[in-house]
Amino acid sequence: MLAFADKLFNVTERHAKDISDQWCKAVKSNSRTPVLHALSSEKCMEFAVEFYKNLRKIYFDEPPYEKVEKYFDRYAGDRFREGVPLHEALYALIMLRRHMWLYAEFQAIFMTAMDQYKAVESITRTIRLFDQGIYIISKKYGELEKARKAV
Repeated sequence: MLAFADKLFNVTERHAKDISDQWCKAVKSNSRTPVLHALSSEKCMEFAVEFYKNLRKIYFDEPPYEKVEKYFDRYAGDRFREGVPLHEALYALIMLRRHMWLYAEFQAIFMTAMDQYKAVESITRTIRLFDQGIYIISKKYGELEKARKAV
């Protein structure tokens, strides 16, 4: 599984700008992310490229989820301060994952049956990572909303 994940992240890092460009176009036009339509192209690209170039670090984090917690806590705080509703922040995250996998699939890195088996294992771990991110983001939004109401 680790060799395949390395292969996936090599493609993701090497093509971070291309994947990010596709993601930015999608998130800025998707009907489920209207607040993000106003995001500048530069800020959109900066965020997505940074995400794709650093995903390997949080994916292979030991002990599990320490970097995941920090990364998604920061993501939630940033989106909250930008006025992005929770549902849009989560959908943008889902789109980040989707665009990474679509690009990898387009690059045909799943060539052999063994690659496909390893891809399933890697997808499962990636989904767990994003699920943990969704939990952290939801929790942080709740904390920030509670703090805002207390003021």
